[in-house]
Amino acid sequence: MRKTSTRLADGRELIYYDLHDDVPRDAVDRRPLDATVTSSEVRHDVLQGDDIAVASHRQGRTYHPPADQCPLCPTRGDRLSEIPDSTYDVVVFENRFPSLAGDSGRCEVVCFTEDHDASFSSLTEEQAGLVLDAWTDRTAELSQLSSVVQVFPFENRGREIGVTLGHPHGQIYAYPFVTPRTARMFQSLAARRAEAPEANLFDEIVERESTGERLVLQGEHWVAFVPYAAHWPYEVHLYPRRRVPDLTALDEDQRAELPRLHLELLRRFDRVFGPDEPPTPYIAAWHQAPFSGLDAYEGVTRDDFALHLELFTIRRTSGKLKFLAGSESGMGVFINDVPPEAAARRLREVASA
Repeated sequence: MRKTSTRLADGRELIYYDLHDDVPRDAVDRRPLDATVTSSEVRHDVLQGDDIAVASHRQGRTYHPPADQCPLCPTRGDRLSEIPDSTYDVVVFENRFPSLAGDSGRCEVVCFTEDHDASFSSLTEEQAGLVLDAWTDRTAELSQLSSVVQVFPFENRGREIGVTLGHPHGQIYAYPFVTPRTARMFQSLAARRAEAPEANLFDEIVERESTGERLVLQGEHWVAFVPYAAHWPYEVHLYPRRRVPDLTALDEDQRAELPRLHLELLRRFDRVFGPDEPPTPYIAAWHQAPFSGLDAYEGVTRDDFALHLELFTIRRTSGKLKFLAGSESGMGVFINDVPPEAAARRLREVASA
């Protein structure tokens, strides 16, 4: 992998990640852009204990442009985009309309490929491995920023999820706080450690789900399963068998096997509702340990956390979506329409030949 950093016309950082070393990266952003101005701030909800990002400037972000005006395609001739060069493998840049910025963290866009009509699942293993390299590098770099506590790479796919750009891409949020989901995981880790000083809840879950009716896919170094209490109709968690806290801690064997299994899971998701259905909308979320902010969780450290991917879709059956209605949105209690065991069985049925 070769990494080349540059600046866009408004001062934002852009980084090329290339599979080969012989590609020149000297293109200049020719757009007449003013310096980026954001109004992102984080407010704390004293009643529920949540931190909320307020980012009013995002109301003006680009919304479903036609393919020939896509800002994530390479610059070609007079059609100028966010990527100054005429070709790329993987590129990462600071979001022009960030939810988090400055002292409130950072948001980046990750373009998986220059091919506008592709998807993550259509990438080769080599291409998917380069995306993994980019996620890993950005995790390491962002962790060094004083405003960053936790780094979250993720992909939203599909209009139903709320994606506003059709080009295959994901994002990285670098939060200035420990997120609520992660805090609850650490609370559970600490509670289990208080019960059994040698126990690790993540290890116990992986061991339990590595066999049985909720197992979906496994390799020598990774295992994927539908969780016992899945929130979503089709939800799969992918864990390394050897626990690590984040992407930077993966060893070479884990890194080598991951692209194949990740791609296989995404391809199964696209087949789960049948050949006549449109591409499955999903969220693919990488959970990593925070780099600080864990003093409240007695008896556990960031090394007790387990890096894992949570992949889920809001489609519950052919042509129907799972809406977060009264119970889910009002009280935070999920009602799942698909038994986890049935979801796992279906995801095994649609395995690649």
